[in-house]
Amino acid sequence: MRERVPKSIYKSVKQVQAGEAELSLEVAEVVANAMKDWAIEKGATHYTHWFQPLTGLTAEKHDSFISPTPEGRVIMEFSGKELIQGEPDASSFPSGGLRATFEARGYTAWDTTSPAFLKEDNTGVTLYIPTAFISYHGEALDKKVPLLRSMEAINRQTIRVLRALGNETSKRAITTVGPEQEYFLVDAEYFNRRPDLMLTGRTVFGSMPAKGQEMDDHYFGSIKERVADFMRELNFELWKLGISAKTQHNEVAPSQFELATIFNSSNVATDTNQLVMETMKKVASRHKLVCLLHEKPYAGVNGSGKHNNWSIGTDDGQNLLEPGDNPQDNAQFMLFVAATIKAVDKYAKILRMAASNAGNDHRLGANEAPPAIISIFLGDQLQNILEKLAGGSPSERNGGEKIELGVSTLPKLPKDITDRNRTSPFAFTGNKFEFRMVPSSESIAGPNVVLNTAVAEVLAEFADELEKGEDKIAVIQKLVKKTWKDHKRVIFNGNGYSDEWIAEAEKRGLPNIKTTVEAIAELISPESVALFEKHKVFTREELESRYEVYLEKYCMQLNIEASIMVQMSNLQIFPAATAYAKVLADSAAAIKNAGGDASAQAEVLKKISTEIRGLKSRTDELEKEIETAKGGSDPFEMGKAFRFRVFEKMQEVRSHGDALETMVARNYWPFPTYEDLLFRL
Repeated sequence: MRERVPKSIYKSVKQVQAGEAELSLEVAEVVANAMKDWAIEKGATHYTHWFQPLTGLTAEKHDSFISPTPEGRVIMEFSGKELIQGEPDASSFPSGGLRATFEARGYTAWDTTSPAFLKEDNTGVTLYIPTAFISYHGEALDKKVPLLRSMEAINRQTIRVLRALGNETSKRAITTVGPEQEYFLVDAEYFNRRPDLMLTGRTVFGSMPAKGQEMDDHYFGSIKERVADFMRELNFELWKLGISAKTQHNEVAPSQFELATIFNSSNVATDTNQLVMETMKKVASRHKLVCLLHEKPYAGVNGSGKHNNWSIGTDDGQNLLEPGDNPQDNAQFMLFVAATIKAVDKYAKILRMAASNAGNDHRLGANEAPPAIISIFLGDQLQNILEKLAGGSPSERNGGEKIELGVSTLPKLPKDITDRNRTSPFAFTGNKFEFRMVPSSESIAGPNVVLNTAVAEVLAEFADELEKGEDKIAVIQKLVKKTWKDHKRVIFNGNGYSDEWIAEAEKRGLPNIKTTVEAIAELISPESVALFEKHKVFTREELESRYEVYLEKYCMQLNIEASIMVQMSNLQIFPAATAYAKVLADSAAAIKNAGGDASAQAEVLKKISTEIRGLKSRTDELEKEIETAKGGSDPFEMGKAFRFRVFEKMQEVRSHGDALETMVARNYWPFPTYEDLLFRL
């Protein structure tokens, strides 16, 4: 843009990006023309407003640059008005009642803070313009609008705090995110023979193979050539989109992998992570692979998450969560750490809601991922500093001398002051917090909306105190001390996978919301409504709409999973097991007629017959539970019916199906096994 537009226009756009000015149509016209020329030079014929509706996916409608002239010719045209605003049908996307079919108007609005990009595929080259999606009346219908609002909320309160501390140079605070994306790869041939994987992203049947992940030989192991070839092309495609893919490696489970991108603003990081997931699937198909982003594709092995590394920075280069050489000296750092601790403890239920989906219910607390209990890992050194400061006693430098809470300078940090804790859902990792509960298949927008808004609320409280106090260090000392006293219950540096921690957390009064349907209810709690309305991130109506959308999505997901289980049980497993039982019965009869001993065949036949009857009986019961759950009218009660009746009945059906897999001859079994899916890449 700097190369293609006049300096005055470039300056105006930068002011718009910084929130210092509104985008005028005159500026938009110049930018649109330059953007069109750039795109056409690269081979683009179409453009699209690219947005993120509440489906959790992305949406796009392509329009060509061609415009007719009165003389019957065409010209390549793209106006500022088209750049700024589009008009998709708002009634065809989930809205929770904000839009109806007879109220279809919605708008997409250019997000100037996220770069436009070109994408090349079989349709040609297309100019993609990241946009927000709002209704005719201005309600947010997407993931981006609340995220932008939350970023503005934390910016306002952070700048208030910095001004109170005497910082007159920082003009803007930016939350930054570096997401780590976990995923599985599976051979497309096997995937296409598994209806459950095709329709739900996870296996509803499948017994564990003789070997799983217990040898710890896959994590950081050498990458197979087929996978390496996929990763090479994935990196290339992401770099073409301007996405800085940095790190890739084998993850813990067989055929599981991870990709990390370089940090960016929360908004851009969210956009790029959506593109990462989309590109993974597209590139995988070219290699006759399928990329699985479900949180738990296979029972019995590690599932996938998305580590949301979050921090707060300023436009003049400060990381406000950077401890410095001696974090004891850094009052500013201590203040922002304290604000995060209070926010995470005070709004733990809403944060848990932001990390919820049907897939994550299989993963959280399964000795492979953080439990459903929100806690914070600080590390022994930082915890010791906070305890000493809160207790009013001086902390010690490495040299042993006593010091008090120091000035608000921000020195460099030569090494980490904390260990790592893979079992913690929210861990301080040197100069950022890592939120490890985020579902692998979901947008990171939701968790960051909650994080930004919750921390903004606490910073507002801190700013009120700092603006009134004369001695800023004394005020910080008071705030840190009170925060530690009131919220240290959320700090836990131990093993989050242990049963002892669950019992300890209960003693501390920490919430343990185990299911998604219970977590979604927190979205419309009085506490949630008050928080988001105060900071103008959501209106009550927008929260209620999301409550409806997320419950409906949850119910539909479980309905699909249960329905495909019924089909696979009735149409694949039952016929296969019955056919094999007949073979055994015929074999036993032939042996007996020949005067032989058919006791072994009879014993196996008895076991198989028992499991077949159990499978059929439990499947019939599951069908009835599905119909009963679908008959509900209240979305929350329907969600509970699916979770506590349908879901539980599915486990019973699965136990019989998986047992039969271990008894029926392989050549009779109707679909690929875990051994095929996990080890044949």
